[in-house]
Amino acid sequence: MTRISTSRADTGESYDAEGVLRGENMSGDESRRCTVCRGAGFVHPLLPSGEPDYSRVVPCTCREQALVRQKQGLLERYSNLGLLTHYSFDTLRSSGRTGAPDGYQAAYEAARRYADDPCGWLVLVGPVGSGKTHLACAIANSRITRGAPAFYVSAADLLDHLRAAFNPGSDVSYDDLFSQVRNAPLLVLDDVRAEGASDWSRQKLEQILNHRYNLRLPTVITTDAALDELDPGLSARFVDSQFCSVLLLGRTRDSGLQMPALPDGLKQETFESFDYRRTELSDEQQQNLEMAYSLALDFARQPEGWLMFQGVHGCGKTHLASAIANSRLAAGQPVLFVVVADLLDYLRSAFGPDSRVSYARFFEEVKQSPLLILDDFGEQSSTPWARSKLFQLINHRYNARLPMVVTTCLSLDEMEIRISSRFADPRFGTVFNILAPHFNVDVYDHESGR
Repeated sequence: MTRISTSRADTGESYDAEGVLRGENMSGDESRRCTVCRGAGFVHPLLPSGEPDYSRVVPCTCREQALVRQKQGLLERYSNLGLLTHYSFDTLRSSGRTGAPDGYQAAYEAARRYADDPCGWLVLVGPVGSGKTHLACAIANSRITRGAPAFYVSAADLLDHLRAAFNPGSDVSYDDLFSQVRNAPLLVLDDVRAEGASDWSRQKLEQILNHRYNLRLPTVITTDAALDELDPGLSARFVDSQFCSVLLLGRTRDSGLQMPALPDGLKQETFESFDYRRTELSDEQQQNLEMAYSLALDFARQPEGWLMFQGVHGCGKTHLASAIANSRLAAGQPVLFVVVADLLDYLRSAFGPDSRVSYARFFEEVKQSPLLILDDFGEQSSTPWARSKLFQLINHRYNARLPMVVTTCLSLDEMEIRISSRFADPRFGTVFNILAPHFNVDVYDHESGR
């Protein structure tokens, strides 16, 4: 805190009893609010000798605090948040409310990171009540408390305001309002809908999003519609995983997706039930299996990058992958565990005319799963269609840096090169070959020769 002088100077100016210059526009009550400057708003700093430097004045800390409050008030009015200013990360728990949807934890953490450094687009997809609007407003309010501008508007209100701006008696011109939304330093566009949109509405939203995409302006978007239900002109930019992060908070409306997070038969496969000291194993195999166990345990604690277990059937790789899934689920974290052949069957069935599942929506949920476990990779039929779908899935998660666990009986050399090259990238993934044989293989008896 800057020290102030208690000496008087013969300047004809009004000082209080402690020798502090009063501000002429301050009332007596206002002057007593700050115990440092008594309302003057500035003070004389002290020289190294301890004497006041009457040749200079510096703002008092109360003036700086008042300017901060004034700036925050202006930012709050600009933000258009209104009663939503109480939606903050402090009023949220990272685990969400009771019964929080799958993906909430990942969305919460992504929103916190985005609030720290708003870059690109963040799209929150989920049903009504999933918490996506609260997260979006928490980002805006967090930026305002840091002195940065953010503008919130629901898509429906925006379109209503734009229509009203055509009225000659409108307080705001159409061009000014449209420009404000298009160029907002951070835009939160809430509740983008799929149904009931006129051609004019779609065109206006598309113009806004295209402009912000081309200028790389930070944008947060929420919707309760699956991405394939939105007009392609609106959702086309969302597939750019280098610039846009799409997070799912539970199932979107009528998704029809019925895949369990983990098959019932694997819910007993935990770290506690995994035995890496099997007596039939050699010392080298035991050490190798113990190392695989440690890798899986570390990954379950903090899933980052990719972890691939190679080995023969029954060596323990699926047990370790299931243990990771069970550990994450026990901690309330979302996981999708799927056998690759089953995944392809789901995708094929979604093409059927009687399917209640949208193919694009289902595939998007798999691609965007916060943690995906692919079991028995390579056991699927090697048709061009299957290879294409798997490459799309793996390439998307590779570009988006989404965590994944893979088990396979194949070596990298036996896989398609464009897939194996992503698995083999040491900057992002770990490939571990389990040496243990199938746990039911009989131990060779040297004495009997059997």
